[in-house]
Amino acid sequence: MRLVAAMSGGVDSAVAAARAVDAGHDVVGVHLALSSNPQKYRSGARGCCTIEDSHDARRAADVIGIPFYIWDMANEFHDQVVENFLSEYKSGRTPNPCLRCNEKIKFAAVLDRAKALGFDGVVTGHYAITKDNGTYKTLHRAKDYAKDQSYVLAVLNEEQLQGAHFPLGDTEKIDTRKEAKARGLFVANKPDSHDICFVPHGDNAGWLRDKLGSNVGPIVDQTGEKLGEHRGAYTYTVGQRRGLGLTVPTKSGEPRYVLKIEPKTNTVVVGEHEQLAVKNIVGTPAIFCGPKIDVNKNYKGFAQVRAHGDALPCEYLFDGTSIKVNLDEPLFGLATGQGLVIYDQDRVVGSATITETN
Repeated sequence: MRLVAAMSGGVDSAVAAARAVDAGHDVVGVHLALSSNPQKYRSGARGCCTIEDSHDARRAADVIGIPFYIWDMANEFHDQVVENFLSEYKSGRTPNPCLRCNEKIKFAAVLDRAKALGFDGVVTGHYAITKDNGTYKTLHRAKDYAKDQSYVLAVLNEEQLQGAHFPLGDTEKIDTRKEAKARGLFVANKPDSHDICFVPHGDNAGWLRDKLGSNVGPIVDQTGEKLGEHRGAYTYTVGQRRGLGLTVPTKSGEPRYVLKIEPKTNTVVVGEHEQLAVKNIVGTPAIFCGPKIDVNKNYKGFAQVRAHGDALPCEYLFDGTSIKVNLDEPLFGLATGQGLVIYDQDRVVGSATITETN
């Protein structure tokens, strides 16, 4: 097959590209330029779209012996990921930009461009496993559960999954680094990327204030009593405890947590931890990794709502548009805008964006 290897400049994508070559595929390395001015994004070795990362990706491609190109995805990334991130926070939700980037950029825009150029698919360094039954592919957790990235890949639809290749799914991260070193890839010991790549210095709240303003608003309890003030409701998230700056104690002596964000009135509502309990979740729209499930049929499975969180036992159904979940046990600190991913053991059934909780 002719494959595009998406090379971020890190160790995982470099080894994935090398393995694709070893498997006999015709591979071309591509680094995605996600900003017309990379210096305004994260710098150093903690992002995945900096100038340093593009240089690292080029050197890795040279060692592997494959052609290398840089694809300008700045406009697509800004429109589909950055603007979505700002819009979601402005609306009082808590988005996951890595989900949107995988959905809209790495496995939509890139895959579309690759196929238009005659390639068969895209290789990435994600830790996940696909299984092909001859008719369709299914997505599964990686062997290394600590590095498993099936959660952020659950936004892929059946067609996108057909063109996706994850050579590292059966590998422990420590072995990936050993292999990179043995191959002479100097990125073998490069730190993993962390935080949001387009937020300089990792200061999410400060970046949001700069983009959306910092209008002072009230922090209130559920009765509406004002307890303090904030500098932008969108800089808070449901379940947050630290940084509230409240001096009025609760009757129980327990700390307060953010329960709700009301963007129209620029209000943050706080309460006690037990008030964060959620058992019912609705996610829209539903995206399935493989075959769709029957409409209005109850299934048993597991729901995961954070990239590195636990998958919780649940009952779920698909109503034709949304996935509705009833958790066996309550979950605390869940915000709308987060990704909801459903598993059948280690297989990803599908995903949705959380729109309702109670």
